[in-house]
Amino acid sequence: MTRILPGVLAMAAIVVASNILVQFLILDGLLTWGAFTYPLAFLVTDIMNRLYGAATARKVVLAGLVTGIICSLIGSQIMLEGDGFTYPAVAVRIAIGSAVAFGVAQLLDVAVFNRLRDGSWWKAPLASTLIGSTVDTAIFFSIAFASVFNGFSASATEEIIWAQDAVPFLNTGPLVPLWVTLAVADWGVKLGIALLALVPFRLIVQRYSRAAA
Repeated sequence: MTRILPGVLAMAAIVVASNILVQFLILDGLLTWGAFTYPLAFLVTDIMNRLYGAATARKVVLAGLVTGIICSLIGSQIMLEGDGFTYPAVAVRIAIGSAVAFGVAQLLDVAVFNRLRDGSWWKAPLASTLIGSTVDTAIFFSIAFASVFNGFSASATEEIIWAQDAVPFLNTGPLVPLWVTLAVADWGVKLGIALLALVPFRLIVQRYSRAAA
């Protein structure tokens, strides 16, 4: 338990921080500050996978999933008012999308990393993060905002209907549902951080490997 505690604490901190920072919009609402902290969860998973194996990485993922569910439960109890009705800070379908996306994407990250772990040092973390990030984005934004899931509950639909309005793609292109633009912008950030995260991944793994030798 002691060896995975840093990973568990780091994952929990990232999930909590992302749940808080997602409330703050930037770039005319295209992104939130949470978009820059959430992808670090893949870095934590990959480091734990490299140092201690897939089984340990899955335990860290589980800790992050539980933390995220707790954050969603707390958010669902915070009531906001707007446009003449009251609604929870975290909509049901957003909470479901977040949990499903996190669980599936992180476990996929673990599986891909484990498959490539014997290759060049950068292949496993880069490929697993790119694939995991893509799946995470697709699952979360589809469940949370796509019209096909409007039947989850009437109140949830009222809270997220704005995301289905047609707007210029990335504020400049053809008209598409707003959630598609938000998903692509979020995905772009994830890909950028996946590349940058190779640096701390390499440094941290080398440091722990030397300490264990």
